[in-house]
Amino acid sequence: MKIATWNLERPTRNGQKSAAILEYLKKVNADILVLTETNEFINLGSEYELCHTEIFSGSFYKQGDRQVSIFSKYPIVRHIPTFRSDTSLCLTVDTPYGELIIYGTIIGNFGNGGDQFKLDLEKQLADFEAIGKAQNFCIIGDLNISFSDNTYFTKEGREKLRNSFEQLGMKIMTQQITQNIDHIILAKEFIANKKIVNGFWNDTGNKLTRMSDHKGVFLELFE
Repeated sequence: MKIATWNLERPTRNGQKSAAILEYLKKVNADILVLTETNEFINLGSEYELCHTEIFSGSFYKQGDRQVSIFSKYPIVRHIPTFRSDTSLCLTVDTPYGELIIYGTIIGNFGNGGDQFKLDLEKQLADFEAIGKAQNFCIIGDLNISFSDNTYFTKEGREKLRNSFEQLGMKIMTQQITQNIDHIILAKEFIANKKIVNGFWNDTGNKLTRMSDHKGVFLELFE
């Protein structure tokens, strides 16, 4: 099973980068894919079931922009409400390893430096506590926090997220990836006795060739 996430930096329908993004997402071929700062025109075909967050209002947002979209090759069996339906989306998916609750999110739509990030963080931590008591819980998306270096983080935000994940028995599967704020966090019981491979794509250091200002990250689980 392959899980991936990528912040697309609000793609433009007819932009050259958007064509490259679509082509690359097809190569990634994830079974579960969470896109953030995306748009409804991103379509990977009929093999995926697809859900979006509600429309996020803002003067600089284009028609069709969505903060979170979840694509799944596995059946989506239920929707779970979140504190804010335009920035986070929670679904239960029936995977080969059992049902998995996926919480796709952006924490802080304008970065981690202001009151909006702090409010979103507190509300989402409450969501994690309420929803994540189920054994098979997964948090995926743009947390606006790096875990392995000083790329982009707040001390308070990092500590609160780490504490939450630890209390819920979860592991940050992408924490070792440098210059990265997009993450996949999984329940330890769900990954027990499985082989795991993870990595990233999109060289964000090269402005000429990068498709977005965020790395895309993935992990694969094997029995």
